[in-house]
Amino acid sequence: MLTMEDIIKDGHPTLRSVAKEVPLPASEEDKDTLKALMEYVIASQNPEIAKEKDLRPGIGLAAPQINVSKRMIAIHVTDEKENLYSYALFNPKIISHSVEKAYLTSGEGCLSVDESIPGYVPRYARVTVKATTLEGEEIKLRLKGLPAVCIQHEIDHLNGIMFYDHINKDDPFAPIENATPIER
Repeated sequence: MLTMEDIIKDGHPTLRSVAKEVPLPASEEDKDTLKALMEYVIASQNPEIAKEKDLRPGIGLAAPQINVSKRMIAIHVTDEKENLYSYALFNPKIISHSVEKAYLTSGEGCLSVDESIPGYVPRYARVTVKATTLEGEEIKLRLKGLPAVCIQHEIDHLNGIMFYDHINKDDPFAPIENATPIER
């Protein structure tokens, strides 16, 4: 199982490079990597396992964060109604998004960034993502709220973008026009 030791930190060049598409059907090695990402995210949310294995809790993880520059992400997150969105995806791509924005009032964090970086991170309020599952099925996801924010954060990792790149440098808590705040 992945541990915090496997997660590379801010400043590592892999976090700033654009990840390569995963050739499909996926190889066993790529499937194992994607399974490991999902296992980490699920285990990190279990207080006993997280404490025992010294895992920092996360709701998403991208392959570049474990120094694998390939387009793979795992998210395991609930929305405001406690609906679970749990996906391990190859080659996720945002195919459409809302004009309206959203942001987490608490700001965003990242398993690759140890310090807290305060500020609002503007995201699309709703996104439609096309991707391929571990089983090789092509799916289309329509997400809003926290699941939408989470998947955008992880897809950014595939493009070498860090969450703090979106924060207004001059005024980190400046109101975001046409945006819905998400309490977390």
